[in-house]
Amino acid sequence: MPHRSRGVESAATLSEFVWIWNRRQGLTTPRLHLRIARWLEARRQAGDRELLLLAFRNSGKSTLAGLLCAWLLGRDPDLRILVMAADHALARKMVRNVKRIIERHPLTRDLKPVHTDQWASDQFTVARPAELRDPSMLAKGIGANVTGSRADVIICDDVEVPNTCGTASKRADLRHRLEELDYVLVPGGLTLFIGTPHTYYTIYAEQARRDAGEEQPFLDGYRRLALPLLDARGRSRWPERFPPERIEAIRRRTGPNKFASQMMLTPVNVADGRLDPDRLRVYDDELVYAETNRQATLTLGGRRLVSASCWWDPAYGSPGRGDASVIAAVFTDEGGDYWLHRVRYLEHDPATVAEVDEATQQCRQVAAFGRDLWLPAVTLETNGLGRFLPGLLRRELAAAGLACAVVEVATTRAKDLRIVDAFDAVLAARRLHAHRSVWDTPFIAEMREWRPGDGGRDDGLDAVTGCLLSEPVRLPRVPPPSAGDAWARANWRAGRETHRAETEFEV
Repeated sequence: MPHRSRGVESAATLSEFVWIWNRRQGLTTPRLHLRIARWLEARRQAGDRELLLLAFRNSGKSTLAGLLCAWLLGRDPDLRILVMAADHALARKMVRNVKRIIERHPLTRDLKPVHTDQWASDQFTVARPAELRDPSMLAKGIGANVTGSRADVIICDDVEVPNTCGTASKRADLRHRLEELDYVLVPGGLTLFIGTPHTYYTIYAEQARRDAGEEQPFLDGYRRLALPLLDARGRSRWPERFPPERIEAIRRRTGPNKFASQMMLTPVNVADGRLDPDRLRVYDDELVYAETNRQATLTLGGRRLVSASCWWDPAYGSPGRGDASVIAAVFTDEGGDYWLHRVRYLEHDPATVAEVDEATQQCRQVAAFGRDLWLPAVTLETNGLGRFLPGLLRRELAAAGLACAVVEVATTRAKDLRIVDAFDAVLAARRLHAHRSVWDTPFIAEMREWRPGDGGRDDGLDAVTGCLLSEPVRLPRVPPPSAGDAWARANWRAGRETHRAETEFEV
């Protein structure tokens, strides 16, 4: 990588450059950031040209990468830096950050060009001696065309995310696009990968994944620095921001798989997230609806419920054939526990199709499901068959006199990853309860037999996953004074009740 001195600016080390920036922002510089800055500068001085920095989520690694870019341009304004990220918006965010640093850092202010057309949001060119076709810094998403570009430095910032590694085909496409960067980097240039592993088949793996056809790790030969949240003694690497209580809260909220991957940098096989139904907490209680002083409440075993999620993953529902059409309902109590109260596998009656079509039969079953469980909304997965059902379902809900909304959702993320994300944390924390009736359905067998990617039955898992991942409905209202149907009066979710108080004050 070219290196030309610029006098005063070149005297500052990267760690000093970072310290000065933080001081002017009114921030301290944690030891974690100093360690990363010293490692980056040491590797540069040693002539290493292929670097990998792995650090836990929210460690500030992308911010440090931006400071590195500004520091490098301060030492050599003729450098061309290409930032690659999972999407263009993320890459542009780093470019904007570097622009702000150059404008405000006392060692780089003179780099700002006179002409504003060279100072765009996704690319800019500093004041430099050379006349070069490529800008000083350019942002590109991993799917963008970079043919014809040239760069002295390539920063691959979080190119591996769920959207780029969720399936085998996506992982293959990611590797293919990253290999194209060899034709962009000039001889002697620097490539720096920054990120966290999102899959067992991560591009950051130290060992080759033989079962995926790898003969050697994708980044074989790269000098790496891996900084998990906890060091070898179990101490936080950034205790000011991540004290023990916060670390435990993250572990509990995200579950062991995601914590190992995103905070401890351990590539986790999604198959390790197999679902153990023995971790479900069984209960027999039924819902109890009551109104007191025009306040509607719904309780379960004496616990007040504050929200509900209902997910319908529709299919044709032919008896004993094809995918199952499944609807599930999960409630949340005031303590944050989840209650899987019902899972119902819907079927139509072929003998009555001439009178009532298959879709209408299922929509009527969904309406009955919502009425029995006092549900405020049903989320309908509109992939495939579901895109034809919202209007029909609203019609049947209205015909049944139910004040139940229909929420349309199209899912795009890989189903295996969605299932692991939904169940991993709540099962590990033993916070998912299931009504005994759930054991009378195929759902438990689906849990016990589920293996990612094996093509087994997972229709019930998909419906419950939707419940656990969807935003629960928490919009309370006071029941109207006159309503004939109990369901029409029902709104049992605690929240923003209003009360008008009469006073004798005159304001």
